[in-house]
Amino acid sequence: MNEALNIFGVRHLSPGAAWHLLRFLEEKNPRCVLIEGPSDATAFIRDMAAKNVKPPVALLAYTTELPIETVLYPFASYSPEYQAISWAVNNRREVRFIDLPSGRMLKLRQERHSEEDVEKADEFYRYHNGLYEKVAEHSYEEDYESYWERKFEHNLTDGSYNKGLSYQSGQMREMVINRELEAVPYDYSYNLIREAYMRREIANAVREGYKPEEIVVIVGAYHVSGICSDLPSMSDEELNKIAETPSQITLMPYSYLRLSSRTGYGAGNRAPYYFEMMWSAMEEKRLADLPAIYLSRVAQYMRSKGFNASSASTIEAVRLANALTSLRDGELPVLKDLHDAAATCFGGGELSVVAEALNNADIGTAIGSLPEGVSQTPVQEDMAQELRRLKLVNYKSAVAQDLTLDLRENLKVKTREAAFMDLNRSTFLHRLRVLGIHFAEKQNVSQDSASWAEKWVLRWTPEVEIEIVEANLKGETIEIAAAYQLKEQLNDCTDVSLAAKIVRQACECQLTNIFENALSILQRLLVDSENFIEMVDATDELSVLIRFGDIRQFNLDPLIPILQQLFLRASLLLVDASSCDDKAANGIARAINTMEIISQHQYETVDVETWQKELKKLAWRDDLNTKLSGVAFSILLEHNLANEEDCAKEVSRRLSPGVPADLGAGWFEGLSGRNRYALLSRISLWRELDKYVSQLDDDAFYRSVVFLRRAFGSFEPNQKNSIAELLGELWGTGEEYTAETLQSELTEKETEKLDELNDFDFEF
Repeated sequence: MNEALNIFGVRHLSPGAAWHLLRFLEEKNPRCVLIEGPSDATAFIRDMAAKNVKPPVALLAYTTELPIETVLYPFASYSPEYQAISWAVNNRREVRFIDLPSGRMLKLRQERHSEEDVEKADEFYRYHNGLYEKVAEHSYEEDYESYWERKFEHNLTDGSYNKGLSYQSGQMREMVINRELEAVPYDYSYNLIREAYMRREIANAVREGYKPEEIVVIVGAYHVSGICSDLPSMSDEELNKIAETPSQITLMPYSYLRLSSRTGYGAGNRAPYYFEMMWSAMEEKRLADLPAIYLSRVAQYMRSKGFNASSASTIEAVRLANALTSLRDGELPVLKDLHDAAATCFGGGELSVVAEALNNADIGTAIGSLPEGVSQTPVQEDMAQELRRLKLVNYKSAVAQDLTLDLRENLKVKTREAAFMDLNRSTFLHRLRVLGIHFAEKQNVSQDSASWAEKWVLRWTPEVEIEIVEANLKGETIEIAAAYQLKEQLNDCTDVSLAAKIVRQACECQLTNIFENALSILQRLLVDSENFIEMVDATDELSVLIRFGDIRQFNLDPLIPILQQLFLRASLLLVDASSCDDKAANGIARAINTMEIISQHQYETVDVETWQKELKKLAWRDDLNTKLSGVAFSILLEHNLANEEDCAKEVSRRLSPGVPADLGAGWFEGLSGRNRYALLSRISLWRELDKYVSQLDDDAFYRSVVFLRRAFGSFEPNQKNSIAELLGELWGTGEEYTAETLQSELTEKETEKLDELNDFDFEF
């Protein structure tokens, strides 16, 4: 049987393979076409060949139970398998996939994930890949991809591809088998199992009445010798011994970005869009024009970005690429030659100048599409139902559209569904957000306005469809998948602020079970956490949720005691956290300001007295970060917990000649960061600051200016003018004259002096 079979070995995603394969099919004119791919995906073949399908697309098989395992079969327009499917369907021939069913394939893949298996596989693939590099080296090519393109993609001689590639792959396989590697057994036996099953499927086709010479078998070239071997086909008994896992398979849109091997897809190629250009050139019988087509696109992209890439430069680049390939006795430039020519002629020899344009011409932006209803997973079906239920179908557009939601009950409508339409929309969009489905992007609003209104921007892209399919790995509905996603985050959660964020997300997504679980984990984490910033972030999450969350009709009462615990714990961590350097102090200062906001919004709930007690400790201590002491003292002034006399004494103490300049100026920076109008009204503060600066020697003055300059840099122009008027009164130079002088343009000498301050900027 094997002698009469028509077997064509391909490289996946090879336009050259597709070109030769179509001619092979026309020559053999088979009644039956058998293709490497999961046999249970045969039902999708007709969908793949439909006229309104736009490649790239992919078959995705995945487990429906943990541990999650997937297997992906992507197809571009130039994939030999895709062209074979189209030929068979258009010519009304029997066409099937003949590889292991996805459930058994996935089970075998699950079983290989031991650490020992991974190490052995790494050793195996290092040796395997090394063989390909040696082939390139012996052909005087810089890498195997250049060898492949020059040897196989550019060679359109009839019959050359199949024979040449099958021979090379067979020799590679023999070298691997003959090398005694302990790493071989799993991966090699996995392929032996698959090949035994494929031989079984071929035998089944013969038993059905197809003669061997009426069958064309299309597999990866590595498998040709395995299919043609004298080894027996897989028996029923052997098949039944292969365990399987519950799984599903779907056809989904794909993208060239995901298809590119640069994004991690192992069976992809480096330049999917470049190979699409090559395929089009082959179809139009103008392969010799490919260098000009490619380099023209590079030039066009560079011009769109404002770079100089003239027609003359493009012509020179084509000539250079042809010259480079001539040095290696090639007929046409390979991608490496085109890159070198572009860098020389468009980038002045610098690859970095043309890197973005090359990336665009190599990978492109193509995204596939499928007609609605084709091969929908449960999550896709649920997504479609939710869009209809929530009247969001009109937003399924490539044009971005704004959506403003009012989460309050609409009392002007009759049904409950209509009354809470916007609230339900919000819940749905938040679930998509958790799943990383970028259909809707929430617009940030200030906390003060985060009550009943939400603003979103909705835009539908093929990438969204891919994300929806991927969500199916987490559950069969959007709700279940979102719950699974948050549950997985909780399982790995060691950060109290992340746990609090998940609590908020569970509320926004109306996921009661996750909400309760997250609360439990949050309580456990807050007891042991010693991180002030994380504790404050967690407190803030719950504070905002309590302030505005009741509009979601979610029982938030269990949050109140946890908020109280978080706030108290954060308060008690303040002083220890303030023993830090100035770099860390920036984050602590932001957290202090957040705590102060929380204390104002939740003053009836949280222990404000303890918080202010800890602020007093920080404000009066000399052994902590002076900037943070300044922030704390500013808050005491706001609450009248320090009077005018206290202020004058503290300014005098902190800005005394015996205090290092950077410490004194750092304290003032912290003080001035809050309630500036209150500071402007305290003439005693400015009198002490003036006295302090006037007593500094040159070196100390420079050191202090680093901090003072940063402190005053964020003041508004009218605030700076008020300060100038105060100083004019202190100096007796007149308010108007002083303000005009201090806010005039700097002289060249003054600018140079300020530039010298960089020498005193200690990494701040």
